[in-house]
Amino acid sequence: MRQDWEPEDLIEVWTLLEDDMKRVRNKSGATRLGFALLLKFFEVEARFPELAQEVPAAAVEYVAQQAKVPAEAWAAYDWQSKAIQRHRGEIRAAYGFRANTEEDQARLAGWLATELCPVELSRDRLAAAVVARCRNDHIEPPAPGQVRRLVGRAVTDFEARFCRSTLDRLSHVTCSRLEDLIAGDTDEGTDGESTAAGGGRSHFTELKTDPGAPGLESLLAEVNKVERVRRLELPADLFADVSEKLVDAWRARASKEYPANLERMKPPRRLTLLATLCHVRQTEITDSLVDLFIQLVLKINTRAERKVDRS
Repeated sequence: MRQDWEPEDLIEVWTLLEDDMKRVRNKSGATRLGFALLLKFFEVEARFPELAQEVPAAAVEYVAQQAKVPAEAWAAYDWQSKAIQRHRGEIRAAYGFRANTEEDQARLAGWLATELCPVELSRDRLAAAVVARCRNDHIEPPAPGQVRRLVGRAVTDFEARFCRSTLDRLSHVTCSRLEDLIAGDTDEGTDGESTAAGGGRSHFTELKTDPGAPGLESLLAEVNKVERVRRLELPADLFADVSEKLVDAWRARASKEYPANLERMKPPRRLTLLATLCHVRQTEITDSLVDLFIQLVLKINTRAERKVDRS
């Protein structure tokens, strides 16, 4: 909750209305103030504060004046007492909410993994979605720390599912050639070319590099790259039912990895990272080939025109 409140905002949000005053009438001292602050905090956040410091100091002062209790009494409110448990139950009932259960949290994690993780990568937005879903269902959301752990579990479950799904779509030959991309050293055949279809450690690094300056050498290097990716025989529809944002995110992860790091990963994750990188790079390299070819033609034409001018 934000800590800075203008006077007009305090009045609008933290004023104890007639029903609120009825609920605090039979309470006194720290108990009266504590209940009133929890009541208004829940009205705003649809949850209870984890710490006293979460409640803005200005709100404590304003509500204390209305409850006719010294603001200092807030520090004496017992957060471990049975009274606060009763207060929370009374406040939930007042707003038509119920406490969340382990079953609710498991259901939320499954919902995130199935519905949101495939299209939303921000953990902060996933956490916000959990709170919004709980509000909509009139369930008190888990504490912020629990929400973060719930999101983390959902992301882990989704990624494991995504990796298994990707691996199931890859042939044995394709998997083997992807593994060759990060193999330590490659043997050379009699024609001087690598016997590994995907290449070796240098080929993985080379695959991630941008094209060089326009010229025949850069053009041939890009042709070699795209041919190497095509030899992997990745299915054309490998990620047809996956969001482009997700594929791009995994491609970005793969581009930051070193072969040694990838080798330490479990096969489903390693092969998924390599597959997303190669899938996206095939399009990128093809585009760069077109650009290089156009630039090379323009360069040749410019030189030809200069020669004509000199003659």
